[in-house]
Amino acid sequence: MNHVVCIAYVPDTETKVKIGGDGKSIDETDVKWIVSPYDEYALEEALKTREAKGGTVTVLTFGPARADVGLRECLARGADEAVRIASDGLGETDSLGVAQLLAAALKGMKADAIWMGSKGVGTDAGVMVSMVAELLDLPNVNLVTKVEWKDGAVTLWREVEGGREVVESPLPCVIGAHKGLNEPRYASLKGIMAAKKKVIAVKKPADLGVDPAGITGEKAAVRWTKLELPPARQACKLIPADDPQKAAEELLRLLRDEAKVL
Repeated sequence: MNHVVCIAYVPDTETKVKIGGDGKSIDETDVKWIVSPYDEYALEEALKTREAKGGTVTVLTFGPARADVGLRECLARGADEAVRIASDGLGETDSLGVAQLLAAALKGMKADAIWMGSKGVGTDAGVMVSMVAELLDLPNVNLVTKVEWKDGAVTLWREVEGGREVVESPLPCVIGAHKGLNEPRYASLKGIMAAKKKVIAVKKPADLGVDPAGITGEKAAVRWTKLELPPARQACKLIPADDPQKAAEELLRLLRDEAKVL
């Protein structure tokens, strides 16, 4: 089986986000970048399946040159090949534009299973799985927490509100990996050394038959107009609990007079 894992290289979830000078992008100074955590589940499941059934695992991303670091991390964990669609000089691209580029690259990769995280921690808005599948005219299943392979098909367990749903899909299909599917492995020293020697294939949108002018700037379906940080949290007030009645009265006063929720 041939697997392609789409990854996003995003700011670390612990990064303190600062808004850039233009008011609609983040200030990338001192930002630590990582492979999106949900994509790690997707990569691990693809690697496990290859180890059990043979085949190849290719990682694919869209981004600037710094995303090569994330791709090499995936190679160090065991992926066979890596491809980056260059965003350098492309300008602002929304989720649909990224999905179009990924789909264009995937059309020539002959994957039996296309993997990605159920959502990104960047700006994909949780729609990348369904968008890519729609553009490729393939079935898709998101929020997957268990996988069983059959000849030409796959059975998938997915999280739904209040329970689980079990579905069967023909191959190829697009699978969105969710927390609980597995425990991602760490890269070995041998894997890290081997990854340094591998060549990352870099493709421009034009190489994929995509006109950048049609997916960026004013042509983008969604454009950022403004970013705002949430209001600063107020200091927590502790109410002495020595006298339960007085504590209840003080809590009521604070909720009514300060928080104004009563």
